[in-house]
Amino acid sequence: MTQTDQIAVQMTDICKSFNHVMANDHISLDIRRGEVLALLGENGSGKTTLVNMLSGIYFPDSGEIRVNGRLVTIRSPRDAFALGIGMVHQHFKLVDVFTAAENIVLGLPGGMRIDRRALAKEIQEIAARYGFDIQPNKKIYDMSVSEKQTVEIVKVLYRGADVLILDEPTAVLTPQETRKLFAVLRRMKADGKAVVIITHKLNEVLEVSDRVHILRKGKYIATVNTRETTAQELTEKMVGRAVSLAIERPEPGERKLRLAVTGLSCLNRDGLPAIDDIDLELYSGEILGVAGIAGSGQKELCEALAGLYPLKKGSIRYYPADGGAGEELAGMPPTEILRRGIVMSFVPEDRLGMGLVAAMDMTDNVMLRSYYRGNGPFVDRKTPRALARQLIDQLEIVTPGVDTPVRLLSGGNVQKVLLGREIASSPQVLIVAYPVRGLDINSSYTVYDLLNQEKQRGVAVLFIGEDLDVLLELCDRILVLCGGRVSGVVDARHTTKEEIGLMMTMHQGKETAAAAQDEPGFVEPTFPHEEASQAKTAAATQNGEEGRA
Repeated sequence: MTQTDQIAVQMTDICKSFNHVMANDHISLDIRRGEVLALLGENGSGKTTLVNMLSGIYFPDSGEIRVNGRLVTIRSPRDAFALGIGMVHQHFKLVDVFTAAENIVLGLPGGMRIDRRALAKEIQEIAARYGFDIQPNKKIYDMSVSEKQTVEIVKVLYRGADVLILDEPTAVLTPQETRKLFAVLRRMKADGKAVVIITHKLNEVLEVSDRVHILRKGKYIATVNTRETTAQELTEKMVGRAVSLAIERPEPGERKLRLAVTGLSCLNRDGLPAIDDIDLELYSGEILGVAGIAGSGQKELCEALAGLYPLKKGSIRYYPADGGAGEELAGMPPTEILRRGIVMSFVPEDRLGMGLVAAMDMTDNVMLRSYYRGNGPFVDRKTPRALARQLIDQLEIVTPGVDTPVRLLSGGNVQKVLLGREIASSPQVLIVAYPVRGLDINSSYTVYDLLNQEKQRGVAVLFIGEDLDVLLELCDRILVLCGGRVSGVVDARHTTKEEIGLMMTMHQGKETAAAAQDEPGFVEPTFPHEEASQAKTAAATQNGEEGRA
């Protein structure tokens, strides 16, 4: 087969602009059968815009798209599916109250009745072909993140997709789940599928892709063969200059207890335990990382500490810098915490929902932090405006100006606005949840530098992250959650990614988990979900059955 015969999709001189901003500037791209193509670039480089035109969400201003050598017009996702193109978005498009099977056929032509037995058989055939583990009759709301992702992938395969686009597919997966996903992608590649992944994790690009297509500021930079490049070279092409890939970890200074959490428990909306009897200590001048599979209680933990989530029981005791007796914060709303002179900053996971008001401009969003400080009848806008301009200069925020609504900014710039605003309040405790999710490598390192600066200033930092490599390099200690409970606290300097991954899937401490690897009879199952399967998966990984993640 010639190289031309291998080309499934060919995009030529694609242009797309939004409000006079050129998102894609004459970009050409070939997607080949039987390969995994990685699409790499900083936030705002045009990656998502490019694939959104291929999946029918946007329509190009100019340029050509050919599928199997034929010139096509893609005006909707339905057109894309008809051409064998399917996209799995970072934020899943599933109906929680439906089963996996119902989601897979949702929107397809047909009668009102579903032959559930025949449908389940077809789904299981696809699953067996590529190595998925899926339960067709299981409700989405009962699934783990990796199971939901499986449903999304099977959904596009069921609809006949030969070209699969995955946007940040490993963003919330454990190392074990990531390894399982990569095995599935390799089977798809062997079956002649064309796979495109968008990711910011260079180690994953080097591990699973065949070629890397690099964009920068809406322009095409280069396409390189993965086996002929390095992480450093990819970074330099992506950013346009040399960038150090080392994350600094300054030694903690004088450690003083800031927060002592004892027996903290919360219920979720269904009345079930979200976090259960959690103890932790957070010290000044350190970064305490929190690791866990998505849905293990990270969100409830950080919101409970910030006074935003109702507690079932437990104590949150704050100790001031002057060495006072401490003050109980459990059940106290954020306004009362602030009124008592305790400056606690919180960067939530939902940056354009809980963190910032999307329709407001940068000045007004900055002003939200100081709104209650005014004593007169008029709001002080001059100070927040000056601070907004200062943040633009210090953090290199790309925005037309302080009067631009934050919803028009890229994800990386939105995160810089939120983090900059919270840090500018000079907190004593800083809680950040997934602060680099979806950010490019340059923006991510800016965030890491900001957190280290706060650490050196004596701030107690709680960092909830999903990339275990980053947690190991950035944090001083790592608290591991599993199913809403603490399965261990380890020194980040003296542990491994595999040990943490094991603890994330077991209600056991480091020593118990390490001993489990010597037990006979462990075999690796599919995506871990039920606790027994999780234990087997973790132990198999500890034995090194599939190598390093």
